[in-house]
Amino acid sequence: MSSETIVAVDPALRAAGFAVLVRDRNKVVCSTFGVIRNQPRLPASDCLLALHEGITAIIRQHEPQAMAVEGIIYVQSYQTAITLGAARAAVILAASMRCLPVHEYAPRRVKQAVVGRGAADKRQVAFMVRVLLGMRQTPPADAADAIAIGITHFQALDAARARKTSLATI
Repeated sequence: MSSETIVAVDPALRAAGFAVLVRDRNKVVCSTFGVIRNQPRLPASDCLLALHEGITAIIRQHEPQAMAVEGIIYVQSYQTAITLGAARAAVILAASMRCLPVHEYAPRRVKQAVVGRGAADKRQVAFMVRVLLGMRQTPPADAADAIAIGITHFQALDAARARKTSLATI
């Protein structure tokens, strides 16, 4: 298997986590991570533009083969749902403009993949990301969520390949 690079994003209007993960053989390394932050008083339209431009720059710099993004989450406020949807759209558009396939993962699935419990909290996710990748420091929560989304993506790829191999031997 050749090297695979993905960009993983935990979209949000004010603090969107991102990570670039590279898998070479069976080892996953996080080559960079961070949080795209927007000021509280910045209009939503400016935040969306900054998010789109930030993710586009990351894609250009690292040339990933795919994007993994957090899927739609349940929220009680329609305003929050609209805001999160807009942030997801800005991120997905950045990937689509570079012809990257986009893979979405539900938050519970990400937590299950990394921590072993779908109801894990942000601290647990950040700690397990650090342990799983052998990182020296625990990343900020939003970046850790993005890294966890990337780890989930690689696990999903492995499972799909295993199913394909299993079916081929029948």
